[in-house]
Amino acid sequence: MAAGRTYRERVLVLDKTKLRETDLIYTLLARDGRQIRAVGKGARKPGSRLAARCEVGCTVDMLIARGRSLDVVAEATLVCAPFGAAPELDVLSAGAAIVDVARACCFEDAEDPFVFPITERALAVLGGSDGALDGAHLDLVVAAYVFKLLAHLGYYPDFSACVLCGDADVSYFSATAGGLVCASCASTVAGAEEVDATLVGWFRALMSLRFDDLAGANIDAPTAALLLAFSHAWAATHLDVRLRALEFLLGV
Repeated sequence: MAAGRTYRERVLVLDKTKLRETDLIYTLLARDGRQIRAVGKGARKPGSRLAARCEVGCTVDMLIARGRSLDVVAEATLVCAPFGAAPELDVLSAGAAIVDVARACCFEDAEDPFVFPITERALAVLGGSDGALDGAHLDLVVAAYVFKLLAHLGYYPDFSACVLCGDADVSYFSATAGGLVCASCASTVAGAEEVDATLVGWFRALMSLRFDDLAGANIDAPTAALLLAFSHAWAATHLDVRLRALEFLLGV
């Protein structure tokens, strides 16, 4: 292929969609934060090398040819498969939730270099270097990813004090209000949900701690599940899209 018609990108595979009998359309996240859609010709054929190297969640070095409507994957070299060769269902579900949110937060021709590294790191922590995380820590990392990424995009949750009056004594969460609210203000906010001091502390930890720190934190499964549910409410409210993988992880 002519050099002017091709370009090389290191990408994260966010999604793949069937196209005709043997092809796939890959949705990719480039290092500069742009979303790329490219056709993998023959990717659905038995024994296809392209399919094995381009699983969802993997980091791939691609040579891509420019096309009229969609680009075409010319070559693909697997760089990193964070979940290994035979991941557990709960790890795959958590990874799917991460890439689902990433796909909703990246766009063609819109560069944002922050999105690629935070997504790649979150996926790496989910996979774990010495074995998969348990369900509680998978939920915790996904919740942190949602809040951190959306905060970067401008949807920053205020967990320091009441978002409406500034009172430090907070005991409710509201995605529509923008974070934590006090008991007095909560009476004026439809759908505000009561939270205890433990959850308030965890909300703040989600924003301040790294994924690696959260993966080793001492948390119980019910608390982690609540944080995941609140992160889903935050994303669904501010992105205004249906995040099916996150819903599946929640069991909705």
